Amino acid sequence: MSNDFLKKNVLKSVIGRRNLLRKTVMTFGAAAVSSLLAFTPAHAEIGEPEKEDLKFGFIKLTDMAPLAIAYEKGYFEDEGLYVTLEAQANWKVLLDRVIDGQLDGAHMLAGQPLGATIGYGTEAHIITAFSMDLNGNAITVSNDIWEQMKPNIPTGADGKPVHPIKADALKPVVEKFKSEGKPFKMGMVFPVSTHNYELRYWLAAGGINPGFYSSGSDVQGITNADALLSVTPPPQMPATMEAGTIYGYCVGEPWNQQAVFKGIGVPVVTDYEIWRDNPEKVFGVSSQWADQYPNTHLRVVKAMIRAAKWLDEDNNANRPEAVKILSQPNYVGADYDVIANSMTGTFEYEKGDKRDVPDFNVFFRYNATYPYYSDAIWYLTQMRRWGQIDEQKPDSWYMDIAKKVYRPDIYAQAAQALIEEGTMEASEFPDFATEDGFKPPQTGFIDGVTYDGKQPNDYLTKFKIGLKNDEKI
Repeated sequence: MSNDFLKKNVLKSVIGRRNLLRKTVMTFGAAAVSSLLAFTPAHAEIGEPEKEDLKFGFIKLTDMAPLAIAYEKGYFEDEGLYVTLEAQANWKVLLDRVIDGQLDGAHMLAGQPLGATIGYGTEAHIITAFSMDLNGNAITVSNDIWEQMKPNIPTGADGKPVHPIKADALKPVVEKFKSEGKPFKMGMVFPVSTHNYELRYWLAAGGINPGFYSSGSDVQGITNADALLSVTPPPQMPATMEAGTIYGYCVGEPWNQQAVFKGIGVPVVTDYEIWRDNPEKVFGVSSQWADQYPNTHLRVVKAMIRAAKWLDEDNNANRPEAVKILSQPNYVGADYDVIANSMTGTFEYEKGDKRDVPDFNVFFRYNATYPYYSDAIWYLTQMRRWGQIDEQKPDSWYMDIAKKVYRPDIYAQAAQALIEEGTMEASEFPDFATEDGFKPPQTGFIDGVTYDGKQPNDYLTKFKIGLKNDEKI
């Protein structure tokens, strides 16, 4: 038995369970525990957690998986952290509870830390040092809308629709609604959500104006809209569409596959097809909390990096086990088969049209967990494009906000600790010595537009629909 193995397991036996740790402190004193904690370089370098008992919030979506896996696999406890995971009613409640300290951190929409920090909605300085996943969303329409779209969609030799399906196929349907004086209504989950921006991007790429926000007069974002978008919490999307309140929606899983299983709608396009390998959720904490508990924060990030790796390793070999965990009512609570339909490398569009989409959910591959500045800036460009940022900003402003909110420095320190303790390899991470936080210009968009995070204002000029330069609503 190796000395490292012995040390690791002696350490785990001491700090792995709260009662035993406290008993050890009472019996032998803090010095004894400190000597045990010093067994690994990571503990010595990062230091003991300033706060052990933590409560994290999440919304019932499959991309909360890194939190569930870090808990279920004991990665939080390996770091001396005792975590409670608590589902939240909606994204606003989740953010408010992080701001007021009821939650130590949460599974967040990538736009939430940015929106809060620039004062769109509730103002507070929120940061993220961990990106939770890539991709994972889709746009679903009702059966009736799908039947109206199908004549506008080309089919392949097998008789099935050719993907990706562009919003060009929806445009005649929306125009028909307008000619009849009826609003065409769709749902998204939050004003600064990826889903809002992805749905808007897809619609606009097909010539459908999704509307603009105006700080003075329109907080709903429906000015000049061809399609009216409104907020619906993710788990309520299928029922809201089934009731006829909305005709389609953009949401994360499992709520697109739920529509397929219930026979009430058809997912027409995934966000992988709208923007290949797009950043999705982040783990957010308040800046004040991060400053107060720096060691705790680093240990949380360490645990979640390990969880993300577990979710993707061996070509998604662990996904069936992950689906079983997520199907528990305290996590996502949907049926195993519904979650597995997208989580295990496939995605079902029209009923029976199941296709291989191995990267529908990515948790660790392609440096998915690294908080890139260019990801943050893309969200800020969309806020400007649709009027949530109501005046032109210089490129330097976008960079300043990205650096204020996205914290790759914290991520790098956590990753380095994992490397030094032998848990992970340096090759599994970006080269921290040379990484500048910007991905190379990205081309995987459904409209063929290239995104360069270092030139946000130039990027905005490439769109026919959307604010640019000094335009205002």
